[in-house]
Amino acid sequence: MTRKHNALSTVTALFAGLATVHGLPATAQAAPSVEARPAPEVSPELLSAMRRDLGLSEDQLRNRLAFEAKAPEIEKTLRTELGDTFGGSWLSADGTQLFVGVTDEANAERVRRAGAVPKLVARSKAQLDRVMDELNANVKSAPASVHYWYVDEPTNTVVVHAEELGAAKARALSFVSRSKGATDGTIRVVPSTEAPRLVYDVRGGDAYYLNNVRCSIGFSVNGGFVTAGHCGGAGSVTRGSNNVTMGTVQASVFPTNDYAWVATNGDWVPQPWVYNYNNGNVIVSGSAEAGVGASICRSGSTTGWRCGTLEAKNITVNYSDGPVYGLNRTNACANPGDSGGSVISGNQAQGVTSGIAGGCETSAPQTFFQPINPILSRYGLTLKTNGGTSGAKSFVSRMNGKCIDVPNSNFSDGVQLQTWDCNGTNAQKFTFDGRKLRVGDKCVDVAWASSADGTAIQIANCSTNTAQDFVLSEAGDLVSYMANKCVDISGWNSASGAKLVLWTCTGGANQKWDFR
Repeated sequence: MTRKHNALSTVTALFAGLATVHGLPATAQAAPSVEARPAPEVSPELLSAMRRDLGLSEDQLRNRLAFEAKAPEIEKTLRTELGDTFGGSWLSADGTQLFVGVTDEANAERVRRAGAVPKLVARSKAQLDRVMDELNANVKSAPASVHYWYVDEPTNTVVVHAEELGAAKARALSFVSRSKGATDGTIRVVPSTEAPRLVYDVRGGDAYYLNNVRCSIGFSVNGGFVTAGHCGGAGSVTRGSNNVTMGTVQASVFPTNDYAWVATNGDWVPQPWVYNYNNGNVIVSGSAEAGVGASICRSGSTTGWRCGTLEAKNITVNYSDGPVYGLNRTNACANPGDSGGSVISGNQAQGVTSGIAGGCETSAPQTFFQPINPILSRYGLTLKTNGGTSGAKSFVSRMNGKCIDVPNSNFSDGVQLQTWDCNGTNAQKFTFDGRKLRVGDKCVDVAWASSADGTAIQIANCSTNTAQDFVLSEAGDLVSYMANKCVDISGWNSASGAKLVLWTCTGGANQKWDFR
């Protein structure tokens, strides 16, 4: 008992203790000169977000990005050269200096010559990693009061975030004391008041549950989502398709109207997406009302993604529970369980599924939906969209003025993109959120996730694969994030029908695009 008490006492002191990282003589404190390097090309969306969230001026932003691009090369070189004396690396608060820990002062000059600032530390990175491995090996015995742990290179310690009150604190310290790092100052325990938790996306078309009833999410709004009123009344508790509690129905109307909205809890993040049940999401850009005859698609947890046309508006439906006014009708079929699900035209939200007359098994299905704008107006809700900055636009070549085009409007998986005379059709209308390029219900994709020159640029079912991540630089280069190569008009072919391929960025006009 005495030995255990002493071990816990040692660890307890770590709650207040801070490891010291020592500077070297004054000659090591000045920032070394580093060869000037231009800031890398990044998307305007990223630059805007950094200005907003980091409070950086234009010069600070460029200097930071330039040095951050150089720092990994310096770190990689020094990690190899320093070997067992390498004590980790970290950037300064402004991102324009690289600090490198060394356990042997004799290596300080080597760090300076490489373009970094040396810091004398007590433990090598390898020693810290071994303590981290010890904690990981005992993870099954970690109590809930221990929230997370990691190697903290700036303080040259392994930091454990844990609750610091009563029995929870004792359990946390008991777990930490099993590591050798608990007695030599390597582990530093810091108070943590919030246990990490998983978060889930709120996405149109996905299933949710109220008691034993399954319905479908309509559209995300700030703070939750809208759905059909007949799915459940105000105060009903909802669960997601993963059986995790989502939130509570705040208001619900049925009959006369058929709408409701659910306020979600902090485990759920409303997203401007509708699931297309083919491993992809359709981005929602607004709620402009479509006209009769317009194409309509709907998403629901029973029948998935179904499309048709808008056949009629402002319908009074005489349900057995009472009349509902102002509904619209489409021949995009639906079945029970699809209730509340998304109805969308292009990238514009139209409404939530209400009822059916004949389902997907019939030859002439009729689906009735509640228009979304009256729901938003009634409850003062704001539709979750991609911000309106990435609406449907065309990519126009600076070489020949032609547009990126889906051949023959064939939105099949694997169709290679081409250039064609700009005509304003949906085959040339893309939405871009700074990462994904969407056209129709597909995403622009590098075939087979290959980085080889000449690889086809195609459309494919949307996924999380980085082969579908692109950046449009300020210089007009459409760059694959995965391959760091450009979308290119093959062979500088200026004729309509020229194929698009991946190619090493050259700065040529056949790789320059305007999104307009």
